Amino acid sequence: MGHSDPTLTQHQNREGTAALEVSGLTHDFGSTRALGDVAVAIHPGDFTVLLGQNGAGKTTLYSLVTRLYNNRTGAIEIFGYDVRRDSSQALTRIGVVFQQPTLDLDLTVEQNLHYHAALHGISRGQAQERLEEELTRSGLINRRHHKIRQLSGGQRRRVEISRALMHRPKMLLLDEPTVGLDIGSRQDILDHVRSLCREDGLAVLWATHLIDEIDEGEQVVILDEGKVLAAGGVEEVCKQAGTATIREAFTTLVGKEPEV
Repeated sequence: MGHSDPTLTQHQNREGTAALEVSGLTHDFGSTRALGDVAVAIHPGDFTVLLGQNGAGKTTLYSLVTRLYNNRTGAIEIFGYDVRRDSSQALTRIGVVFQQPTLDLDLTVEQNLHYHAALHGISRGQAQERLEEELTRSGLINRRHHKIRQLSGGQRRRVEISRALMHRPKMLLLDEPTVGLDIGSRQDILDHVRSLCREDGLAVLWATHLIDEIDEGEQVVILDEGKVLAAGGVEEVCKQAGTATIREAFTTLVGKEPEV
């Protein structure tokens, strides 16, 4: 009998842990507290909505998870890898769609995806195979030779999602991905990302200020003024708040009506 590879065993064990685990995370900008003792756990295959009004701290949390900012307190682990001690191992497991568009408008869809793949050390042949797969899934294969500036807002967002998946991450972070889009485009993107959860077992953290982007049976984290007010399944959060609907739960916990 051959000996088992301890590195492989450790890797497998880690892959079985939470996709994202944040604990005791506090972050200040000067004298302003952006996050206070935040704790969040996201699991593989879960579509988790990070719900909070503008200024609640959603983008700050994403910036800390993706290492745009350095966390000085608390811990952030991605599939068991600490983002400070094991940055490369942690970050290679996530794909990110930021609130601000980051595609090169004068490059084609295909060129944008190849550029991202090259940054991740993916061979051109493998990148070609993956981009065809992702563009087919997102319904954009016929737009592959179009420049980004020729696409609609919803199509650009789907390109960004395809790009974020090129290096085969196990978790997808999306920060207000439907801002500025019409209702039809918003729903298309929601449906597409939810299907990625079901088909690929991706963990998804979807940040939004729009209450109608939450479905029954999904996970919700309500963030307000840098603090997590409630977390769990929709039903569980309603129970915590003593309300019948997630809309009422948000209003009760935050003290303001949610946006739609």
